[in-house]
Amino acid sequence: MLSDYDSWEGSGMIVGIDIGGTKALCLAVDEQTGETLATAKASSRGAGPELLATLVDLVGQVETLTGERATSVGLGVAGLVTRGGVVRYSPNLPDIIEYPIGPELEAALGVPVVCGNDATAGTWAEHRLGAGVGSDDMLFVALGTGIGMGLVAHGQVIMGANGFSGEAGHMVVDVDGPAHITGQRGPWEYFASGNALGRLAREAAADGRFDYGVQMAGSADAVTGFHVSHGVREASPEAQAILEEFCDHVAVGLANLVLILDPEMVVIAGGVSDLGEPLRVGIEAALQRRTLGADHRPAVRVAMATMGSDACAIGASLMAQASVTQS
Repeated sequence: MLSDYDSWEGSGMIVGIDIGGTKALCLAVDEQTGETLATAKASSRGAGPELLATLVDLVGQVETLTGERATSVGLGVAGLVTRGGVVRYSPNLPDIIEYPIGPELEAALGVPVVCGNDATAGTWAEHRLGAGVGSDDMLFVALGTGIGMGLVAHGQVIMGANGFSGEAGHMVVDVDGPAHITGQRGPWEYFASGNALGRLAREAAADGRFDYGVQMAGSADAVTGFHVSHGVREASPEAQAILEEFCDHVAVGLANLVLILDPEMVVIAGGVSDLGEPLRVGIEAALQRRTLGADHRPAVRVAMATMGSDACAIGASLMAQASVTQS
């Protein structure tokens, strides 16, 4: 299994690529040390063949920068991607739905290519090298435009039967709730993503509960999550109230996951994690309130991710290395 990988082994260069909704980040990584050797970026827009050409070019760029050939490539893709490398569904990458990006890239490069969901790749990075080191049972939750999740159980990153595990952002927490971009009503990420934080801030501003943000932004409609973050740093009671409401929404989904999966810790990543310690403390406290039987079970520790914006690409390279090592 891919998740049996425990350390950097071998020699040569592996490549990890994070394919997000707007950009692709490519890292060349030394197999022996895990050191990032080179970086390249490009737009991820375009149909399958166009994106394929972009990825081939990115790999070529890092090979030129390092003077080495890639021995394997890992892809972290924002969406449902099979173990065989076919993108089945992606709200953020609609032009490559049902496209076999993994096999096509493998044929173009002539080296093994391993694919996984972007949050699963991020889970690899944080579990092996980041905040989750030493934890055999953890959740990785990325609070960004949406919500991505990955799971480690008994020391193994869980991929699922098809490679689709971790789509917790789309689990419904309010069956009568507002419609999400996917058409679902009341999914967790509608209430607890980075977009949700901005919406909460605008609603508060429109109701006269976030004058601090209106003064900064110029109008209630222009308020974003950034103004909440700034307000929290400046000790604005209005901003703190919005953050507490947001943390409670995050905890609703986390409490469900805790009851099902029983993790010892949750690692928070994504753009919202820039809020730092106030976010961590708020989520941890709200999770304790929301978890059934919390007073009779060990508290679930909440930690902030440490691998930063490169986590998915680094995790993808870990997946690639593991696959080659075990083949």
